[in-house]
Amino acid sequence: MPTSSAPLRFTRFGFVNAWLVPEDDGLTLIDTTMKGAGRKIVAAAEGLGAPIVRIVLTHAHGDHIGALDELHGLLPDAEVIISTRDARLLRKDKSLDPGEPPRKLAGSYPGADTTPTRTVVGHDTIGSLEVVETPGHTPGHIALRDTRDNTIYCGDVFSTIGGVASSAKVNPRFPPIRMGTWSPEVDLESARILRALDPARLAPGHGKAVDAPGAAMDAAIARAA
Repeated sequence: MPTSSAPLRFTRFGFVNAWLVPEDDGLTLIDTTMKGAGRKIVAAAEGLGAPIVRIVLTHAHGDHIGALDELHGLLPDAEVIISTRDARLLRKDKSLDPGEPPRKLAGSYPGADTTPTRTVVGHDTIGSLEVVETPGHTPGHIALRDTRDNTIYCGDVFSTIGGVASSAKVNPRFPPIRMGTWSPEVDLESARILRALDPARLAPGHGKAVDAPGAAMDAAIARAA
């Protein structure tokens, strides 16, 4: 089994990430990237010498759930976990809740045949990971904080392509992440929530992990505000 909590970044086309996070019982896979990636992700896990025992989805956009059905076929015993709110989007239910910003959902929601085995809300734990509710990019977007080393897997709240950027504002180096953001105002508040956790490392859905990201997160939030 893995002896370190250091994650392995798996990337498709250099800009769509999944993360393999070691735990005592195997690996937690955060997001799945795009269709066709399943066997390559399993091979990456085999290279670490441990099985994938759970799959956690930060949100239901197609570039994060694309390989879910393939992986479920390859790993039928692995847990599949998503937020309670975005589980509806996984079923293609795009209805909004009372009190949510009445905006059309942005981005791709292809849905999946796979049914989650568990849904989560803020402060729930998944192995060593704590769930942080970070709505805005999607209504039920979550981030995950590794309680061992304070790495934050931020999904699409921030990207790091061309520097740390909030998805609440257009990043000229990577415009799609803002184009897929449902509520920039709510998303910006989620960025502030993650900054307040003072992460030691920021591991996004798009771009490389950044160590000691506090100052860069501050600048990104200021630009978006």
